[in-house]
Amino acid sequence: MDSSRFVITVIGEDKVGIVAGITKILAQFHVNVVDINQTILNNLFTMIMLAEIKEEDFDLSAFQQAIEKEGHALSVDVKVQHENAFRFMHRI
Repeated sequence: MDSSRFVITVIGEDKVGIVAGITKILAQFHVNVVDINQTILNNLFTMIMLAEIKEEDFDLSAFQQAIEKEGHALSVDVKVQHENAFRFMHRI
């Protein structure tokens, strides 16, 4: 299988452990971070990651549920979109 790439966005009030919590889920599902950018604006944490999977049996639904559950535990909003869908939605 060719790799599949996803854009993962995380937004919420800044606190210790956000990056660790989100990347823990990525590691559990063998998701590789291709690129990452994060910043804090007036105590608002924002992170966007380009992530990649190479496994044929990758369970996207289970991954989305796990990462959303972790986001809820961290009180941040987490979204996962296929790279193509993200690019299509954000084109000019």
